[in-house]
Amino acid sequence: MQKRDGHIHTPFCPHGSNNTLRQYAEEALKKGFESITFTEHAPLPPSFTDPTPQKDSAMAQASLERYIDDISGLKKEYRGQLAIHTGLEVDYIAEFEDEIKLLLDTYGPYLDDSIISVHFLRAGSSYLCLDYDEHTFKELISACGSIEAVYERYYRSIYSSIVSSLGSYKPKRVGHITLVQKFIKLFPYSMSEHIRGIVFQCLDAIAENGMELDFNTSGLRKTYAGGIYLEDWMMNEAKQKKIPLVFGSDAHQAGDVGYAYEAFAEQAN
Repeated sequence: MQKRDGHIHTPFCPHGSNNTLRQYAEEALKKGFESITFTEHAPLPPSFTDPTPQKDSAMAQASLERYIDDISGLKKEYRGQLAIHTGLEVDYIAEFEDEIKLLLDTYGPYLDDSIISVHFLRAGSSYLCLDYDEHTFKELISACGSIEAVYERYYRSIYSSIVSSLGSYKPKRVGHITLVQKFIKLFPYSMSEHIRGIVFQCLDAIAENGMELDFNTSGLRKTYAGGIYLEDWMMNEAKQKKIPLVFGSDAHQAGDVGYAYEAFAEQAN
């Protein structure tokens, strides 16, 4: 099995580090990786307002072509040493599908491998970034009425991201499927049978659409998460459905490339 990190961010991330693309690549080589995918947060739909205080959830539209060009140059530099793939982490946002599809139709030909994720949930007449901080998550619970309602809204959004028609360049991998658990130590919740049922629907849809799952270890680095963003029963179900699990460190700084790969290797064997 090729040693691969399929979820890596870059200096183009406004809320990440200033480590260079080369520093990420060198860290991957140092840790014995054969393949990496840069998956920077794609520009948000033009008519969508980023609800985070610093408006820094994604790279600017003006940076996207330089991002693609810089990775293209890096591919040539590391040819024969490290397989480098150009990708994006695309936010699925309900009601903005047409704008998301337009971005993918425009830039998809330059992408090798991408992720689709859910970070934003509607709360009343606006949206909240569910993983921004614990205060925002508490606000989301209040807006939805309960923790269970947040989970339901999240997993219904995940399901929509899987089945939505976003064109031929739609990402094939679903990112951190339990990101809703980022603050679980502060807001404990055990999934009800109802929520598990929606997750099963998501996994069925992933299998039917020939998609993959992000084995995302970044939750291990988060104070209030403390776990991989994929529960054991979900992994077992994915294996039964022959859904590929792809390791992703979700590194936002070079030092985190390959973080906790051993946990993935253990599951993969």
